Amino acid sequence: MGTYWLALKGPRLIRLLKCDNNEGRDYIPNILEAGGDKVLRVLHTCLSISWWSSPVIMTVLYRRGYFNQEGLTSIGKFLCSISLVYIGAFCLRGVGRLCSADYMVFINVLAQAMTFTIFKQQGMILNSGPGQWIFGGMKDQKGTPSLIVKVLGYLAIHTFGRRMVYPGATSLMQMLLGNMLNQGRAQLIEQKHGYRAKLLAEDNNEIDTMFLDRRGSAGVNGKTLVICFEGNAGFYEMGSSGTAIDCGFSVLGWNHPGFAGSTGVPFPDAEQKAVDVVMQYAINKLDFSPENIVLFAWSIGGYSASWAAMSYPEVKYVILDATFDDIVPLAVKTMPQSWSPLVKSALRNYMNLNVSEQLIKYPGPVKLIRRLKDEVISALNPNSMMPVLSTNRGNFLLIQLLKYRYPMIVDNSTVPLLEQWLAASRGDQDNILMEHSVDMEQCAEEFRYYLQGPFPCLPYGNRPAAKKYLEDFDSSHCTPLPPEYFRQPWSPGYQQSARTPAHQLCTWQDTAHIGHLGKEDQESKLIQRKRHL
Repeated sequence: MGTYWLALKGPRLIRLLKCDNNEGRDYIPNILEAGGDKVLRVLHTCLSISWWSSPVIMTVLYRRGYFNQEGLTSIGKFLCSISLVYIGAFCLRGVGRLCSADYMVFINVLAQAMTFTIFKQQGMILNSGPGQWIFGGMKDQKGTPSLIVKVLGYLAIHTFGRRMVYPGATSLMQMLLGNMLNQGRAQLIEQKHGYRAKLLAEDNNEIDTMFLDRRGSAGVNGKTLVICFEGNAGFYEMGSSGTAIDCGFSVLGWNHPGFAGSTGVPFPDAEQKAVDVVMQYAINKLDFSPENIVLFAWSIGGYSASWAAMSYPEVKYVILDATFDDIVPLAVKTMPQSWSPLVKSALRNYMNLNVSEQLIKYPGPVKLIRRLKDEVISALNPNSMMPVLSTNRGNFLLIQLLKYRYPMIVDNSTVPLLEQWLAASRGDQDNILMEHSVDMEQCAEEFRYYLQGPFPCLPYGNRPAAKKYLEDFDSSHCTPLPPEYFRQPWSPGYQQSARTPAHQLCTWQDTAHIGHLGKEDQESKLIQRKRHL
C-alpha cells in the first residue's frame, strides 16, 4: 500500500541519468501521467496568478455583488468544481505512474533510500526528494508593528509583494523555465560530476543543493569552495555559479526556499535558516574550513550572502555582484508615490532585506562589482531611458561599508567628494584623479599608513579605498559575469608598504574592530597604537 501511495504523491521523475553502460535519457510519461500532471501544473499556475492579483479579484467580486449569500454560494460551487478536477487529475496521474515500469523502479528506490546518493547511483534525477542534512538552533526575531500596519503590510506582502520580490518562487516562472532547469541540472550531474543533495533546514524547508568537488583537480582553486547566492529569479541550474565553475573552484549552489527543488517561501527568516544549513553542510559534511570558503552573490543574493558573512566571519572573502544596499529605496521607486508609507512599513516588518546593515559586520575582504548599465538597481533617465550611474544602489552600499571600516577617512565631510567620483564615467574619474595629481600607488601606501592613527587625510584619500573595493563592469544587470572579474579582493594587511615596516601595519581585524568604536574611543585606540609603535 505504501508503494501505491508514493506513486500518487511522489515527485516527478524527470530524467534517467547516464549510468555504467546506459546512456542518459529523459523520462517520457505515458498519456495518463502526462495528462494528469499537465492539469495539476495548470491549476497551480492559476492559483499563483490568483494570489498575485488577489486585491484586484476581491475588488471586482465586491463590485459585482458576490459578497452576499447567493454570490458566496456561486463561489463555493466554483471552488468545489475546481477541487473535483484537481482530485481527478491527481488520481489520473497516480494510475499512469503505476502503469509505468520506469517510475515503479524509481518508487522502489525512493522507498528504500533517504538520500539522493542512491538516486544518483540508480541513474535517476527527480525534482523533489527527502532531506539529507538536518540542522537547528536559530531563534526568530521580529518587530511588533501596530495592528493596522501589521494587517495591511501582511496582506500586501503575502499577496503580490513577496512574489514581486522573489518571482522565481512562483509557479508561472518555474513552469516557463522548467525545461531549462531540468537540462541544466542534468548537465551538472552528468557532464560536471555534480552531487545533488536536499538539506533539511530548521523550519523543515528542503533546500536543493548541487556540489561540484574540484579538490582532486590540478589547479589550486579547487581547494577553495565558492558558495553561490542567486538572484530573485536565479537558480543554481542556470545562474551565477557558471562564473565560479569556469574559474576552476569547487562550487556549492543552492536554490532559495520555494525555488525549483527547494520548498518553503523566501521570507528573510527562511532565507537565514536556509543559508545556515548550507553553511553547516559545507563545513561539517563537505569538510571545507571557513577559511577556504568564498561567498559569491548576485543581485538580491547579496542579502543571503551578507547574512552568511556576518554569521560566519571567518570565511575567506566575499564578492557581491550587482547588489544593492537596501530593498526599501528600490521598492519605493517602483510603486505609486502614495503607497510609500505602506511599502516602507511592510518591507521593514516582513521583507527587511538590508544588505549594508549586515555586510558592515563582516570584517574580512570584500569586493563589490558595479554594473555601469544596471537597469534594475538604478533609476532610469526619463529622456534616454538609460540607467543613471549616480543612483546605482551599489554606490550607497560601498559608502556605508567604507564609512564603517574607515571612519577617520570616509566621513560626512568627504562623502560628497566620493559621491561625485562614483557618479562620474570611467574617463571622467581618470580626469578627476589627474586634475588633483593623484598617484594611485602612492595613495595606496598612504592609505595603509593613515590607518595607523587619526592623521589628517587628503580630500581625495577616500577614492583609493573606493577603487580597492569597487570594480566596474560595463554591462546590464543580467549579463553573466566574465571569469576575469572573479578575483580575490584587496585588503590592507595583504601587502606591506615599502616605507612602513610590517610590524607597524594595522591588521585587518584591528581596523575592523576600530570601526565598532565611537569617535572618541577610535581616536584613543589609534593614539595608543601609535605610541606603542
